[in-house]
Amino acid sequence: MTRIRFQQSLEELKENLLVMAGLAEQAIQRAIEAYRVRDLSICDLVNRSENAINRMERDIDQAALDMLAMEQPMASDLRFILSVIKINADLERVGDAAKSISDRVRNMQQMAVAELPVDIPRMSTMAAAMVRRSLQAFIEGDAEVARSVLTMDDAVDAMNRTAYKALTKMMEKQSHLAPQALNALMISRSLERVADHATNIAEDVIFWVQGADVRHSKGLKANKETSDTDEGS
Repeated sequence: MTRIRFQQSLEELKENLLVMAGLAEQAIQRAIEAYRVRDLSICDLVNRSENAINRMERDIDQAALDMLAMEQPMASDLRFILSVIKINADLERVGDAAKSISDRVRNMQQMAVAELPVDIPRMSTMAAAMVRRSLQAFIEGDAEVARSVLTMDDAVDAMNRTAYKALTKMMEKQSHLAPQALNALMISRSLERVADHATNIAEDVIFWVQGADVRHSKGLKANKETSDTDEGS
């Protein structure tokens, strides 16, 4: 019976994390919609969502820690609980990013509308897709789906770099539009962070399912390739 109750607790932990994930994903979608239509009432919804996400983060962390303290989970269950704790933190930060975007929208509400050289909706679509796919990997326990998220991160990073170059150039040449450009730059950066958090979630799914730590592997590979190139030259 103890084992049955433990499995039920694991399912409850998973279900609560998915509820929080839904709130975080919705917060990002609302923040970008607020940016698109410049609607402060949507920003208010994002702020309320952040409060709910913060409460859920505390509750999920406490439940996970209680399970670690009171049970002796087997290896796969232990990895699952540890992954939940880490995914929980990343989802809370997705909520923070949504709040940051809505704050920037509030700032821009007071400014003249300007044509900015950045495609925020396209970037947000990619970042949101990464969050959804990483959560799909978590729901299905699918490491291959999780790995596909890792390959998407480069595209969002490239978009953020392009936005940075275009917007800083705009600030230099059109100083009267610098405030609008700066806010758009911060929104782009927040979306890049959302993609990073989705990547972290995918890495945690791989750790849970396969017991493999793939964090920083892309950077290590890049460093190795650079080293190999240097040695060959």
